[in-house]
Amino acid sequence: MSIQIGIVLTVITVMTALLVKEVARPEIIVSFSVTVLLLLGIITPAEALRGFSNEGMVTIALLFIVAGVVQQSGLLNQIVQKILGNGTRPRLVLLRMMVPVTGMSAFMNNTPIVVMLMSYIRKWCSEHQISPSKFLLPLSYAAIFGGLITLIGTSTNLVVHGLMLENGMKGLAMFELAIVGVPAALLGIIYMMTIGYKLLPEKGTIEEALKESSREYLAEVVVEPDSVVIGKTIEEAGLRNLTGLYLIEIIRNHERITPVPFYEEIQSGDRLIFTGIVSTIVELQNMKGLRIETGSELNIDQLKNGHAQLVEAVVSHHSTLLHKSIKQNNFRSKYDAAVVAVHRNHERIQSKIGDIVLKPGDVLLLLVGKDFKKRWNQSNDFYLVSQIEKPNMIDSKKSKIAITSLVAMILLASFNILSLVEAAIVAVAILVLSKCITPEEMKKYIQFHVLLLIASSFGIGIALEKTGAAKWIASNMITIVDNFSMIGMLIVIYLLTNIFTEIITNSAAAVMMFPIATALANEAGADPMPFIITLAIAASASFVTPIGYQTNLIVYGPGGYQYKDYVKVGVPLSLIYMVVTVSIVNLVW
Repeated sequence: MSIQIGIVLTVITVMTALLVKEVARPEIIVSFSVTVLLLLGIITPAEALRGFSNEGMVTIALLFIVAGVVQQSGLLNQIVQKILGNGTRPRLVLLRMMVPVTGMSAFMNNTPIVVMLMSYIRKWCSEHQISPSKFLLPLSYAAIFGGLITLIGTSTNLVVHGLMLENGMKGLAMFELAIVGVPAALLGIIYMMTIGYKLLPEKGTIEEALKESSREYLAEVVVEPDSVVIGKTIEEAGLRNLTGLYLIEIIRNHERITPVPFYEEIQSGDRLIFTGIVSTIVELQNMKGLRIETGSELNIDQLKNGHAQLVEAVVSHHSTLLHKSIKQNNFRSKYDAAVVAVHRNHERIQSKIGDIVLKPGDVLLLLVGKDFKKRWNQSNDFYLVSQIEKPNMIDSKKSKIAITSLVAMILLASFNILSLVEAAIVAVAILVLSKCITPEEMKKYIQFHVLLLIASSFGIGIALEKTGAAKWIASNMITIVDNFSMIGMLIVIYLLTNIFTEIITNSAAAVMMFPIATALANEAGADPMPFIITLAIAASASFVTPIGYQTNLIVYGPGGYQYKDYVKVGVPLSLIYMVVTVSIVNLVW
């Protein structure tokens, strides 16, 4: 092993550890790792930036725009409402949900599909007294199934396609992955309707859990006529920096003020609603004229009224809120929302709300004001899993143009009339010229944090290939699997890629494993195509952890799941996908 190989492997090891520990956002960790390799002279500036010009990267950015217009048209809302229907048999409803979601995810960004369906599923489950945990994880899995059927099903497929073109290969055809993806999806759906359904836990929702325990974290204080705080602002009264409590609402006659601004003046008779550590309420008892309502039957349902609504939100992997406390994030003023409670690992964090440092997957119960939707505006900081208004009515003109553009793009690329990136440019041009989308809206739909993560990952892959680290790993793998057949080598590639996917991210795993897979093929004197197809499927077949795929993280908290639930349900599903992938790849390629 050379010094350069040792440096590259050390950087990757440290990077992986930092990603697992979630010390910063993934794109920051990977970008920092590439910077280290650049400063150490392992890669050049051009090599560090090569990912930004990769064809797969450009295609991903364009597809974000196309998917955004389809979502904006309201068409998805109409489809989503019809999926569940009025059925009462859970497993039949599960089938009705998983099949269309798999189909839609093959051609569209799966995150909005999952987020929109969640609220409908939870409502249906509430009406039929069925635990939503029986449906939310299958919803995420169905989205993953669909992504493995087409070239545009997931960004990972496009990344692999781009890497192939960059290395002088033909690239993937639009439906080439379907040879593996369709049989695997069918078996996956059958598994989820039978064994998987039995293995899924029966959990209540977070909102139900919070209703039951509301007296443990909600406190009501009444301002009496002789109170020393009357006429003072919230800040002047010292109610902004209490030890364990956080003021979320003022009830004044029939008016509700939420979230409460620091300049709001306190009046006689105000009912002050606090959340946090109720045992620290003694601090308020020392203020003259504040009466603690010890017998109050206050619960979270009573907090919402008029424009104030309770919504649930899941903190994303790429949130700017991560690793800072709620107070440091100025959450109240930034989003016109007060955080009532934070759930992590299906337990409410028993701490002062303002001091809680947020992590990916945290579920926030928010009491939102009238400006919340405008300020949130599809932010990447968190996913809303509650409806805050009635779905937009379908825009028939925009819907027809959006679908026509999407279909045209697929057909042009499928019949090799244009390359995929050229077809995507044509689709976006149609949408812009028809005024279905403006430049400002385009910027809103392009997920720059995802692009940065993927582009930075290219630098890691280049370092692995350039220093010979990929060849060194492949040579050692050949030694280990020397007595194995082609199937044995494919299994090793699948397992390694899948493990990387579960602990870092799917696109980064694909970029890192690509040079290793091709080097292994060269060492074995075999065609690299079987290894690349196996790598592409394994990189997105993330079923075993909530952090491996963004839709798994979205349903984690709202479904009331624990880490072990993913392992219990996901491991058999992963084995099914591995067996199907390796068997078909060995036969076809």
